[in-house]
Amino acid sequence: MKEKIYVLDASGIIGGFISPKHKNITTGGVLSEIKDLKSQIAVQSAMDDGKIIIKEPDTDSLNQVQNAIENSGDILRLSEVDMSLVALAVTLKKDYHPLVVTDDYSIQNILKILEIPYQSVLSEGIREVYGWIKICRGCRKKYPADYKWDECEICGSNVYRKRIKK
Repeated sequence: MKEKIYVLDASGIIGGFISPKHKNITTGGVLSEIKDLKSQIAVQSAMDDGKIIIKEPDTDSLNQVQNAIENSGDILRLSEVDMSLVALAVTLKKDYHPLVVTDDYSIQNILKILEIPYQSVLSEGIREVYGWIKICRGCRKKYPADYKWDECEICGSNVYRKRIKK
């Protein structure tokens, strides 16, 4: 049976989550997002005690996550660090049962699509999978989430992002 491990996002660490019983793994990018002194001290202490391990995802996992977020429309909402964290969970899924600890709804959305379990620390977490589209404020024309312009190509009005259920 595969061992359970926790993949920690910055929000999980800042929320005070570090499992005493299981491995806690994160990326170097996540650690660079932690700015408050209390969390930095907690992370350093956990690393010194071997309770947090730094690991990076493999290229195949990064590509798999990239494809999933392009299809879901979350590409505009996920940072490089977020994508790397999700890809790390995909990488670790080969040998472990990863559980991602994050309060970030966009990360939770893509994890749900990739069928990787997650838990929140400070928030309730998402219940459904969402996608994104862009809509013109004037003529209501719909555009894909990756539409690059702020104005409608038909009427010139502003275009805004809207969340949709998948």
